[in-house]
Amino acid sequence: MKKILNNPADYVDEMLEGLTAAHPEFYRLVGETKRAVARATPGKAGKVGIVSGGGSGHLPVFTGYVGPGLLDACAIGDVFASPSAEQMADAIRAADQGAGVLRLYGNYGGDIMNFDMAGDLVEFDDIRCSTVILADDVASAPPAEAAKRRGVAGMVYAFKIAGAAAEAGHDLDEVTRVAQKAADACRSVGAALSPCTVPQAGKPTFTIAEDEMEMGMGIHGEPGVWRDKLRSADAIAGEMMDRLLSDMQLGAGDRVSVMVNSLGATPPEELYILYRTVKARLEGAGATIVMPLVGRYATSMEMTGVSFTLCKLDTELEGFLKAPCDCAFWSVK
Repeated sequence: MKKILNNPADYVDEMLEGLTAAHPEFYRLVGETKRAVARATPGKAGKVGIVSGGGSGHLPVFTGYVGPGLLDACAIGDVFASPSAEQMADAIRAADQGAGVLRLYGNYGGDIMNFDMAGDLVEFDDIRCSTVILADDVASAPPAEAAKRRGVAGMVYAFKIAGAAAEAGHDLDEVTRVAQKAADACRSVGAALSPCTVPQAGKPTFTIAEDEMEMGMGIHGEPGVWRDKLRSADAIAGEMMDRLLSDMQLGAGDRVSVMVNSLGATPPEELYILYRTVKARLEGAGATIVMPLVGRYATSMEMTGVSFTLCKLDTELEGFLKAPCDCAFWSVK
């Protein structure tokens, strides 16, 4: 294992120490274990709080998208491991400004169980909570079983849109409705070329030949839909768009935001090569692209690979997507 680290057991804590030291204008650590990141300046009194949580190894998801117009706090676990219920409760308490807190996170068993328990814990603090779970990975289950899908990069759109709704002063029920609408509007698919290594495990999460790729692989190395020889950029992008467009019908007059996301090691140059095909396919379907995102938005350590996310917009969702936000990793003015 080649990684720049000290003791693997300290990997996440030292990362969080460095993150908050580098960006004190955005982030502070809260809770006894310091495994929840909160806004440096809390939201105004009476604003709905929004929290997320999940395993480390996915920066900027989860801890990076904390800031005005985004999340109010986020709990972080060990690499690819759920935070504890108490750490999630710390995030909820830090986010609460008296108007309730939305829990917004991905469809993973450990996160669901611990956020449910965290909700029980904060009942003693009279904090009302609601929940929206992202399940946007089309490769992980068919449309008829969409509720079983994994939550991946669509979370970024949900964080942004729900955060804008909360910043606009809407109540918890309304922010929850908007967040669910954003979650339902997202579809994602990924492809991986190489594994990553969890520091405490000290070995790759999976093995794959140098001349192979896997279509539909999850962000933790969950199995995809096929493994075969590495294909050209246009072929990879074409199949990924086929999978997305078969699950989300787009036509003339539709407006959609698209994210072409590096899973960690894929460089910007290759993302832009892929974006050529994405843009051509969406415009060929008659859709208008709104605020495209190309870069590292939801990673998986040093995995080489890419994910595409489509977020189908209406006037409401587009307005919230374009509303101001600010954090160390994404700013909309």
